[in-house]
Amino acid sequence: MSAIAWTAAASLAAWLWLLLGQGFFWRTDVRLPSRREPASWPHVCVVVPARDEAAVLPDSLPSLLAQDYPGRAEVFLIDDGSSDGTGELARELSRRHGGLPLTVASPGEPPAGWTGKLWAVRHGIGVARARDPEYLLLTDADIAHAPDSLRELVAAAHTGGFDVVSQMARLRVASVWERLVVPAFVYFFAQLYPFRRIGKKAARTAAAAGGCVLLRTEAAERARIPDAIRHAVIDDVALARAVQGSGGHIWLGLADRVDSVRPYPRLHDLWRMVSRSAYAQLRHSPLLLAGTVAGLALVYLVPPVALAWGLATGDTAVAVVGVLAWLVMAGTYVPMLRYYRQPLWLAPLLPFTAFLYLLMTVDSAVQHYRGRGAAWKGRTYARPGAVPDEG
Repeated sequence: MSAIAWTAAASLAAWLWLLLGQGFFWRTDVRLPSRREPASWPHVCVVVPARDEAAVLPDSLPSLLAQDYPGRAEVFLIDDGSSDGTGELARELSRRHGGLPLTVASPGEPPAGWTGKLWAVRHGIGVARARDPEYLLLTDADIAHAPDSLRELVAAAHTGGFDVVSQMARLRVASVWERLVVPAFVYFFAQLYPFRRIGKKAARTAAAAGGCVLLRTEAAERARIPDAIRHAVIDDVALARAVQGSGGHIWLGLADRVDSVRPYPRLHDLWRMVSRSAYAQLRHSPLLLAGTVAGLALVYLVPPVALAWGLATGDTAVAVVGVLAWLVMAGTYVPMLRYYRQPLWLAPLLPFTAFLYLLMTVDSAVQHYRGRGAAWKGRTYARPGAVPDEG
């Protein structure tokens, strides 16, 4: 067998293993588990870190204020040095829409060793703890919740005994680039962190989706959240690992009626979303970067290349192996496309999208070594524990 034939066979073997041996990551039926209402609804504080979010707040904050929650609940929006009037807009939306009580607070500039978002979360949790809540809902400023979202999250945590119940919000898919890139983003995340494995007790896989995290206050204190993860750029995964490491039970799944309203109309916007933290995901390791690039190439790029090579050279075996690997790849992507209500003809384009992600990951590393590092809302973090720069 030629080198291309062996490579194509390795790609097909990898896809057969991903299909059957990676926690059925490609299935999209992991939704909120069966739940029953508690006899007494616990007190919940909602913490929303917000930095320059005036553009999305009118579409998200009213949905939090309008929560149909039988127990006591209140919202704390932490205005993290916004320059666009985020805090005042939040107060105006509260006056206009009513609903749950809203407190707007500001934490000041983060000290060295803290990412800006987690410093805002720390301030919000500190203010909320004075109310002695049993649960904290950590949700981003661009997330819109259905009226029963909080009620369903608390019921799921109560029924399953979970310390964390997190839902991967449905991201916006309106522009051409969003349709091409966004479903793949969630698909790749699920491939790294299979949802089915996370929900099991004593699971070794831990992850959460930062846009919607219901956290038991007792578990947060036990895991020292957020102080223990103060330098984390990928804060949701770090939070889940800290809670799991302190003996907590975690659940993560896809959302039905929790949606991100943030637009990513251009490829540039999506590129920034991915590249800002991709190298941090690899722990800033050149070896992990090289392995990731090689793995992406083997799994996603080899199948179409093998098919093209086989057709061009008349090597039927290589072409057949290539097309089989491509078919398995596309087949595993179909459920995610259906979840996002996208046309299925996008499934064969996954190699192209994976190539974009490969370039974004490399660019993330390049930015890191240029001193830019990860970023969140105008702050950059050149390395773990670095002092944030404004930019």
